[in-house]
Amino acid sequence: MHTPPRLPVTHLLYLHGFRSSPQSAKALLVAERVRSLHPGVVWCCPQLPPSPREAAQLMRRLTDGWPTDRMAVIGSSLGGFYARWLSLQRGCVAALLNPAPFPQRDLAKYIGEHPVWQNPDEHIFFRAEFVGELEALAGDIHRLAPAQPVTPERLFALISEKDEVLDWREMLAFCAGGSIHRLPEGDHAIADFDRHIERLFGFLRLAT
Repeated sequence: MHTPPRLPVTHLLYLHGFRSSPQSAKALLVAERVRSLHPGVVWCCPQLPPSPREAAQLMRRLTDGWPTDRMAVIGSSLGGFYARWLSLQRGCVAALLNPAPFPQRDLAKYIGEHPVWQNPDEHIFFRAEFVGELEALAGDIHRLAPAQPVTPERLFALISEKDEVLDWREMLAFCAGGSIHRLPEGDHAIADFDRHIERLFGFLRLAT
């Protein structure tokens, strides 16, 4: 069955990771490229609340009214997990940068107060109940995914094989079926992200 070509993306949401912010290096690089080359695209990169339930509510509220066939979501680390969830909720395309496949398991070790990477004077508090909120979102993914098969046209991923935080094999499984680009020397932050941004934007196909 012939699949019609995707329409250019006119609305783009970027979701940062755990303990991160819209001031992360990757978010700033994407924002600058959108502003300079795609000024007509609606760009949104919010500060996500520590509560996964509140983060999910914020994502849905911010994208309410966005055209499903012309929107995309990018997510890094925990934001990659959120991006996968939102893409299934909205039926839009997603780009995942070292996404967290099992944050409900991994973040259970981080209950407590933590400084924000980009500003150590700012802190977040990750509460025990947030693990259950992540489990609920993971349940949504498990429930919705079978009806929306992953294809290279619908999902893009950069996965670092030397990620010091997440298991790259679990990330591969999380993104199976998508357009996956393995980075043999990449770290969790994807320090050389500028080398891969052309590939990301080639997938996004933003309106000019």
